[in-house]
Amino acid sequence: MDEDARVTRQPVTETEARRANRGWWDGDADAYQAEHGQFLGEVDFVWCPEGLREADARLLGDLAGRRVLEVGCGAAAATRWLATRDAGVVGVDLSAGMLRHAVAGARASGVRVPLLQADGLALPFRDGVFDVACTAFGAVPFVADSGALMREVARVLRPGGRWVFSVTHPMRWIFLDDPGERGLLAVHSYFDRSPYVERDAAGVPTYVEQHRTVGDRVRELTAAGFVLRDLVEPEWPAGHEQVWGQWSPFRGRLFPGTAIFCCVKAPERLGVKPPEGPV
Repeated sequence: MDEDARVTRQPVTETEARRANRGWWDGDADAYQAEHGQFLGEVDFVWCPEGLREADARLLGDLAGRRVLEVGCGAAAATRWLATRDAGVVGVDLSAGMLRHAVAGARASGVRVPLLQADGLALPFRDGVFDVACTAFGAVPFVADSGALMREVARVLRPGGRWVFSVTHPMRWIFLDDPGERGLLAVHSYFDRSPYVERDAAGVPTYVEQHRTVGDRVRELTAAGFVLRDLVEPEWPAGHEQVWGQWSPFRGRLFPGTAIFCCVKAPERLGVKPPEGPV
C-alpha cells in the first residue's frame, strides 16, 4: 500500500471491492510471486511476514484425514503443504492470476491439489462438508462485508470445525504504512473503519483493503456461530531481517504486525466435542 495523492479512506460497495481486488491480484500476481515466492515456498504454510509456520504452530491441529478448505489460497503453497499432511484439501481464490501461479507451483513441486476460482462470499460447496477452513491474509481483508464471509465459512464447516485466519493486526491501521521510523507515527483513528482505497486517474478503485477493530472481528465471529479460542500475535523472531512492505525488524520488535484468529464452530452450543489438539 502506498499513501499517495490517489489514496482515499472512504466506503466502497462490495461490487467495487470485488472488481478492484480481482483486477489488482490478476495484474500483480507475477510481481507478487517474484518478490515473495521464495519466502512463502512452493510447499509450505507460512502464516505471516513474521515467518510463523503451521508446521511449528499447529494452529490447525491434526490434519490427517480432515477435509480442509483454504479460502483465498493465492499461489496455493499452503494448500499443497496441507495435502502433504494427508488432508483432503481444496484451495479457492478469486484471482485467475494467482491461480495461474498455483497451477505452476503444482507442476514444479509435483504436489497437485484441487483448485477453484470462487468468491469467498459464495463458496461453491454444500453445508458442513469441511472439518477445517483457513487463510493466511486471504479474502478476509478484501471484502466489504467480512461478517458475511464469516457466515459463509461457518456454513461450509461441520459443527466443531476449525476456522483459523491471519490478517494485518488491527492496531497497525493507526500508523503510516512505512517499515522505518516514519511508520511509528500514529496518524489514523483506530476507530475509523473506512477502507484503504487506491484509485486510478479516473477515480475508479483499483485496490481496496478493509479495516476492522479487534472487537469488530470478535463480534463478526460470534454472530456467525464461532467461538474464539485464541488470538495469536506472532513476535518478530531473532535473526529475521527480511522487510515485507510495512513489516520490518524495526517495527516488528516494537508492536505486532499480524493477528491470527483461531476459532471453532459453536461446539458448546451444539453439544459437539471440539477437535483435539492445540487451538
